[in-house]
Amino acid sequence: MHKITTYQIQRCTSYQATMTSNTQKPDESRSKRKKEMENEASENPQLSSLDKTELALSEGSQSLCKPEQLEKVLNEMNKEITNLLSKYAHILRQRAAVDASYVQELDGILKEARTIENHLKQKRESLKQRFTVIANTLQS
Repeated sequence: MHKITTYQIQRCTSYQATMTSNTQKPDESRSKRKKEMENEASENPQLSSLDKTELALSEGSQSLCKPEQLEKVLNEMNKEITNLLSKYAHILRQRAAVDASYVQELDGILKEARTIENHLKQKRESLKQRFTVIANTLQS
């Protein structure tokens, strides 16, 4: 699967413009472009994998200048982006489900805590009444 970048599209269009207005040999133009890419690579040793792919595809980018090839690559990119977005959506749905289960579990714990709190309040009130009865009995 080819990956094409904005940089490659710009290079492709500038290459087409250069080839129509310039009388350079195609091999000479290709080698100059390759040297430019290699110089950019040597200036920045921490190239991303996308930049490395771009450098590797620089020789084959002329074939991507054809509308059919460009359309094919763009369709493949569209499929890949759609696939990644659907994976991302699936992960988000899973996380939302987990979050919902946590909310339900916390609601259950809160309900149980309120029940225990009410039970303890009733016990305290019952003990108050017993102590009142005992105190009244002792005073009489």
